[in-house]
Amino acid sequence: MASASPYKTSGATRAVGALRNSLRGLRGAWSSESALRQETLLVAVLLPLGLWLGRDGTQRALLAGSTLLVPIVELLNTALEDAVDRISLEPHELSRRAKDLGSAAVLLTLALCALTWTLLLLPRWL
Repeated sequence: MASASPYKTSGATRAVGALRNSLRGLRGAWSSESALRQETLLVAVLLPLGLWLGRDGTQRALLAGSTLLVPIVELLNTALEDAVDRISLEPHELSRRAKDLGSAAVLLTLALCALTWTLLLLPRWL
């Protein structure tokens, strides 16, 4: 049996540490990523709008979930870019590809959000 990591904790200590790390990550991303700030404005507008426009719980969940997924994927993309840059700042095909794939994930998430909103709300106005 493998020994436990000395850096791992459990219970309330773990939860408090995880929350602290998460908030530090959000603050760092907010200060360094203009895309995240822009997407947060999108969420600030669309989230309450989706909760209001959704006709039932399912529609509200789809509208809110597709909206919240955008900054989630942006945070993952930022983490990927930071990890690649930590390894090396020298141009490399694999580094470029990893960053392009992360960017593509954000693009597809934005497309998913737009498609979800369109499919759920457009029939009301046709």
